[in-house]
Amino acid sequence: MPQPSLDPVQLGAYFDLIEVTSLLRHAVEQQLREAGELSYVQFQLLARLGDSPSGSHRMTDLADGVVYSRSGLTYQASLLEKAGLVTRAPSPDDERSTTVTITDAGRERLARVLPGHVEVVAGLLFEPLSPADVETLAGLLAPVRDHMRSTPPRSAAPRRAKG
Repeated sequence: MPQPSLDPVQLGAYFDLIEVTSLLRHAVEQQLREAGELSYVQFQLLARLGDSPSGSHRMTDLADGVVYSRSGLTYQASLLEKAGLVTRAPSPDDERSTTVTITDAGRERLARVLPGHVEVVAGLLFEPLSPADVETLAGLLAPVRDHMRSTPPRSAAPRRAKG
């Protein structure tokens, strides 16, 4: 049986994507730590909560959205709660679930780190690209993301309802 392989262009694209992602993530994490003493995952949580009209999400939905283990997310949420940036409470819809809500202090921290975050992303990722290139990149990444989300890892898979 022949071994699966990647042609040289596919292999190059894969390695370029991994390197770009690693370099961008490193720069973003450094900026978030310096500007707001936040990890990347903590920033993702605050950003998702800050974008929500209610300022709240169920923990499982947050874990699925940020592709992070549920236990790891619980730990990160507890650190944010200790810092006064979020609150956690039983979900009003399902007492087995926990709802996380961003606080005013969380919104202030998010507002503090966001300008620098945008600057890093714009400068490293988008500056060398034309507007048409950015549209092309978005058009290429969206179907790949959707394909990967169609069979997500457990941390990104919605939980099955208990019957």
